[in-house]
Amino acid sequence: MTETEPEPDESADAEKPTEADEPAETTATDGSPEGSDDDGVVPVGVKLGSTRTVVIYPSTEGDGVETIRTLTCLATYEDVLSGQERVLYGEEAASEYPDRVEFMLRSGLPEDDESVESASRFFTELIESNDVPENSAVVYAIPTIDNDAGLENLEAVIEGSRIGGELVRSYPESLCGALPAFEDGLDAIDDIFVTVNMGSTNLEVCAYRRGEQLTPLSTGSITGNEVDRRIANYVEEETQGRVNIDLTTAREYKEEHADFESFEPFTDVIQQPGGGSHEFTIEDSVMDACNEYVDETVDEIANGFLPELANNYMKVYQLALGKPIVLTGGMACLPGIVEEVEERLSAELQRDIEVVRADRPDLAAAEGAHVIADHLAGSL
Repeated sequence: MTETEPEPDESADAEKPTEADEPAETTATDGSPEGSDDDGVVPVGVKLGSTRTVVIYPSTEGDGVETIRTLTCLATYEDVLSGQERVLYGEEAASEYPDRVEFMLRSGLPEDDESVESASRFFTELIESNDVPENSAVVYAIPTIDNDAGLENLEAVIEGSRIGGELVRSYPESLCGALPAFEDGLDAIDDIFVTVNMGSTNLEVCAYRRGEQLTPLSTGSITGNEVDRRIANYVEEETQGRVNIDLTTAREYKEEHADFESFEPFTDVIQQPGGGSHEFTIEDSVMDACNEYVDETVDEIANGFLPELANNYMKVYQLALGKPIVLTGGMACLPGIVEEVEERLSAELQRDIEVVRADRPDLAAAEGAHVIADHLAGSL
């Protein structure tokens, strides 16, 4: 099975993640904003990710919020009647134009002028088609990456849009993503804790002390994308070379079948080049790759990040290990991964460690950004 290699994956559903080709997902949930009213400044939380973008803002139909979640991609085509260029974004673009769909944030940030232009065009289409309010206070989540030019480009995309007329501000993605995991929400900023952002393009680990980021660590070698590559390789090995899958299929296997609690072998069918089909069963490939990911993550936390934190901030280190460690990002959506990280990290450190995550790690960064925006809007 040979298809076009996908762009980086960043998020997934909390219970059973999927990347189904369907229109941009817009949902309304309970919970009204505190810092705005019908005639006031509207708080908006944004996570512009390498594969998925999430935007959260108050519902116009009463209490609750609107949540937009869609693929970070676009495609252009020519209108056969007018001859004008038209733009599709998100799942529509990916499913209808897979041959030329553009994922413009390959590394998680716009890297050059061309990607800035494409990201701006995507973001404009997204907010206009969903009527995101202009009179808004926008908070957007940014990755912990040593890339000042890329971060400035992301800032240009957000600040250059028509939303955020009242305020635009950025906060670390790991901080925003951690807030929904705490019962006290925004009050958690005044606490000390460690976050692990398990993204598709980076693994980010850092400590927070009253909102201050301490000893941030970021690596591009332990990622959701690397899990996909390993799954593809392991499937070929497990089937003795009879089956070759692309990264899109590998990602789907991970999102649909990876389960640390109750994984079950599954079968799939591919079409043979000369005709006919071949059915095969996968027993080990998916979970082997996922288990390696958890082992590497735990090793990075225990033997990379924590010793440095202890060396630089011993008291913070001691206090942080007495608090829950928060998992965020797309890989944190896999069933049972919280318990696996907790068990393996406790064994590695030889002490009891508590690990938690938000109900929807894939939405958590935008949810946390919205909470912060709501607070800031109340003071405008």
